[in-house]
Amino acid sequence: MKKALLITALCVLCLVLMISCGKKEKQEDSPYLSGLHHVELVIRDYGTISLELDADTAPISVTNFINLANSGFYDGLTFHRIIEGFMMQGGGFDEQGNPKEASPIKGEFAKNGVTNNIDHDRGVISMARANDFNSGSAQFFIMHQKATHLDGQYAAFGHVTDGMDIVDKICENTPVQDGNGSVALKDRPVIETIRVID
Repeated sequence: MKKALLITALCVLCLVLMISCGKKEKQEDSPYLSGLHHVELVIRDYGTISLELDADTAPISVTNFINLANSGFYDGLTFHRIIEGFMMQGGGFDEQGNPKEASPIKGEFAKNGVTNNIDHDRGVISMARANDFNSGSAQFFIMHQKATHLDGQYAAFGHVTDGMDIVDKICENTPVQDGNGSVALKDRPVIETIRVID
């Protein structure tokens, strides 16, 4: 009887180990990051905005953003659209106004069939896109104030942990050309670099 119980217990243990190893192997095989990651967005004449990115909620967006940052893609790009009380958008144009593009990624939000529970609250970072749900690539925006109408329609993927005073300064003091928040070349805040911490 004891021998049979011991054999049964060993079989259960082996089964548990096989399942856990299988899960680990599956995670390691994934091309996307998981967990929390931290980056620093350095903006010329303003300072550094620290961000925590959530790859468990938006693995495609976070992996894409970190890969672009590590490659130096964002160095010298600008914030070209800024609306006080709403958001600041950048990562698509250089200081001369030339567009810079990356490969499009899947939009990780409810309207596109993806669960994403990060609301567009003050300080949240999210992927910009065109009308096509899967047209996001490199451009992103940081929320100046909460905007619930974006929830479920844009891929939020993290939030500011330090430097909201810089977001406030940029959103409140940058002159814009129209109601859409278009910023003249000479007034566009410049991204010196985005440093990946972990």
